[in-house]
Amino acid sequence: MLNLYQEILMDHYRNPRNKRLLDQYDFSAEQRNSSCGDEVVFMGIMRNGMLTEVVFDGKGCVISQATASLLSEYAKNKSIDEILALDKDHIIAMIGMPLGPVRLQCGLLPLMALQKGIMEYRAKP
Repeated sequence: MLNLYQEILMDHYRNPRNKRLLDQYDFSAEQRNSSCGDEVVFMGIMRNGMLTEVVFDGKGCVISQATASLLSEYAKNKSIDEILALDKDHIIAMIGMPLGPVRLQCGLLPLMALQKGIMEYRAKP
């Protein structure tokens, strides 16, 4: 089973889904991991409290970039509350394999960027 998840991660790393930038967006948020150099930015369009379009860009290891791709697919058409409710357990389940503390930081980087963007969007007057 572990090999299946590794293959899925490699597929998302080699063929990332939703990896591009938007000309117009409701939010954009970036996160960096200074210890390893990984970085990811999420951009999104919100309509009626739902994330109707979500893209990312970034660079880094297989874990951070594949997770960004997986998360972008998962988060599309989800509500603000659903996205903000995601936590490390959701990311670990999405990745499908256990991660040590250092790799977990890589896996959580996309979630932190997406949730940061959603929170900044929600805080706008």
